[in-house]
Amino acid sequence: MSTTEKITVTALAAALGVVTLAACGGESKDSSAGSTSKTVTLVSHESFLASPSVLKEFTKETGYTVKVLKSGDAGAALNKEILTKGSPQGDVFFGVDNTLLSRALDNELFTPYVAKGLAQVSDEAQLDKDKHRVTPVDTGDICVNYDKKYFADRKLAPPQSFDDLIKPEYKNLLVTENVATSSPGLGFLLGSVGKYGEEGWQDYWKKLKDNGVKVVDGWEQAYNGEFSGSAAGKKAKGDRPLVVSYATSPPAEVLYAKPQPTEAPTGVATGTCFRQTEFAGLLKGAKNEAGGKALLDFLVSKTFQEDMPLNMFVNPVVKDAKLPELFTTFGVVIDKPETVAADKIAKNREQWVQSWSSLVLK
Repeated sequence: MSTTEKITVTALAAALGVVTLAACGGESKDSSAGSTSKTVTLVSHESFLASPSVLKEFTKETGYTVKVLKSGDAGAALNKEILTKGSPQGDVFFGVDNTLLSRALDNELFTPYVAKGLAQVSDEAQLDKDKHRVTPVDTGDICVNYDKKYFADRKLAPPQSFDDLIKPEYKNLLVTENVATSSPGLGFLLGSVGKYGEEGWQDYWKKLKDNGVKVVDGWEQAYNGEFSGSAAGKKAKGDRPLVVSYATSPPAEVLYAKPQPTEAPTGVATGTCFRQTEFAGLLKGAKNEAGGKALLDFLVSKTFQEDMPLNMFVNPVVKDAKLPELFTTFGVVIDKPETVAADKIAKNREQWVQSWSSLVLK
């Protein structure tokens, strides 16, 4: 979503800052720290959201209350954890995705842990299955979204592919996120690498820049500030009818609209997508390691996995988790998203980001 940023829609951006999701529960022994603590702190990007009833269920089962510390977009949140590694802000970090995973692992942020229920997680999501430093939590597809009304009013077909975005009829219409600070932005770059290869993506971005692409810091600014198709973007008088977001953003526009429309006001350019997987990990130096492990178990439980879609608008990784009807009705299934192998991302990401910054931001 994560991507992460994941990822990720209108109402989520309202829940910024430090949030304590409290429920009744007694004190629990944190054997790893040698102290008693009843709070476990989850550090995440700004789009983490869970139903209070689900967090209460976690407290009922374990005795721990979850405190959520939100730290901006996924890239910015990860940067903060790297700067404080060894003395982390919390116990568990959620939101590092496959675009940034190697950076987190290279900095040795996490203590290995095999979460209970991991056997029910799809194999393709387990990118660290040999060492278990991170636990897969969700997947999502980073895609260009479009404002249906804008294109209908102008009798202009919305773009559907990477190639379409550089056509003159779509000049000055697209807003995307900074690759260096945003996981959706980085995912979109990687999508272009997947599409055009290591030799062709820079030429593509030259054409995209010439066609008037606008770059902002993060997803919230792009989707809720610049994009004309979102409810928040309309209020902010956003004037860009194309935005890099998620294939699951349209259901959010339906869910939070009053009254709910029978059709989503936004669409997805299905030929512009990159598959994102988000992970959580037990932070090295966590003050409440036992609580952190219990929270990782819970994140891959069916209870939490089935709660995610209509809160964070991402797909569960647990095989038997069911999707809500609104999600399946208004969401878009991406059959053939672009992908880039994890080892290739790890080897080239920093160079690609630097090249992109020099090419697009100057």
